[in-house]
Amino acid sequence: MDYRQRLREIREDRDLTQAEVGKLIQKSQQGYNHIETGRAELKIDDLITLCKFYNLSADYVIGLSNRPSHLK
Repeated sequence: MDYRQRLREIREDRDLTQAEVGKLIQKSQQGYNHIETGRAELKIDDLITLCKFYNLSADYVIGLSNRPSHLK
């Protein structure tokens, strides 16, 4: 699975808006939308922040694993 699709699914499963997640990684709603739609790349620092926020492993968030492993 493409990591952009996974990011959207995780966000929607938690009933969060793009603006809310964007604020978390210090981006506008449009800036975060660009990540989900492929117009911008997800920076590693933002990935780390999202993994901690969602309490999910990076492997799951970026689509390398289909099992949602939680951080310890």
